[in-house]
Amino acid sequence: MTTPVTQRKGSIWRTIKAVSWSFVGLRTRGDYEKDVQQLNPVHIVVVGLVGVLVFVGGLILLATWVVGK
Repeated sequence: MTTPVTQRKGSIWRTIKAVSWSFVGLRTRGDYEKDVQQLNPVHIVVVGLVGVLVFVGGLILLATWVVGK
């Protein structure tokens, strides 16, 4: 039986680590299973959106810097 979303106690650092590895595309099945049981899906979505914004912002800054030279 799965743990209700409101009772999952995953740390923010573990959530950031899981989302980061997911961006890269390297995740072991064992780690994935632990994440499914422990991490809160709402936290994963929020960290994922922040990660995307940071990534896109970094690309925009890099392109502006390269074109500005």
